[in-house]
Amino acid sequence: MRAVGLKILKNRLSEYVRLAAGGETILVTDRDRVVAELRPPQEGRSPFLADALLAEAVRHGWITPPAVGAGAPPPRNPVMPFRELMRDLEQDRADR
Repeated sequence: MRAVGLKILKNRLSEYVRLAAGGETILVTDRDRVVAELRPPQEGRSPFLADALLAEAVRHGWITPPAVGAGAPPPRNPVMPFRELMRDLEQDRADR
């Protein structure tokens, strides 16, 4: 575990982020008082930001996961056949 002041952290952020990614915890200090921790992601956290944000929102209860599993997409139920749709579209365009 290392400790680093804000000024030094600002100037060498990439270096400290690499250390945290490697498993080390960095204590961030401001006038010799610990104000934050820079540490590796928690076990089970997704490496992708969007997945991590969604998981956090579910944990807080802001959103609920889908009731249907992540299997195949639901079956398509088109309103009308494509050819009929194009025929109607062409007719609407001709009326203008």
